[in-house]
Amino acid sequence: MPQLPGCVAFASILFGLLTGCAAQNLTTATDSLSQQSLGNRPGLNAIAPAALPPLRQGQVIYVPIYSEVYDFNQEQTFQITATLSLRNTDLAHPIVIETVDYYDSAGEKIRTYLEQPLELAPLASFEVVVPKDDQTGGVGANFIVVWRAADAVSNPVVEAVMISTISQQGISFVSPGRVIQERSGE
Repeated sequence: MPQLPGCVAFASILFGLLTGCAAQNLTTATDSLSQQSLGNRPGLNAIAPAALPPLRQGQVIYVPIYSEVYDFNQEQTFQITATLSLRNTDLAHPIVIETVDYYDSAGEKIRTYLEQPLELAPLASFEVVVPKDDQTGGVGANFIVVWRAADAVSNPVVEAVMISTISQQGISFVSPGRVIQERSGE
């Protein structure tokens, strides 16, 4: 297979950026989100479930996650770090992320990442990382993200970025979320 120096360089740069930010900004598989783990991160605020705003608009979003992919055949896999990115695209209004749940290839819930709902300020973002060595999801892993807003808002961007390098080879790609249910008014 021919070398793709541009792609490898891009993957290496992206990998460096992601790992450089990981210690400070990302929630990993070993800890769920709480206000304490958010620290002083601007634009993010954990809220009590009883304080959820009224539902005017919202969605349930399915996001395919490839924490590993087949390499050569079905007996050999290549492990990948997956970053779930949730971005409020509205210029004026917050949204609330109600749940971020991780499922394996069999459709069984592996873990819940939020201890309580998370409000994202206008244009704020939040990330969750499934580390390269976490193989619990398998090749068909996915996230289910549920969000709501009290006002009419532009829909958030919810997608996953997968990246890995080994030796001089690198792989990176994006997996967009897909709306599986629209929500409005309760």
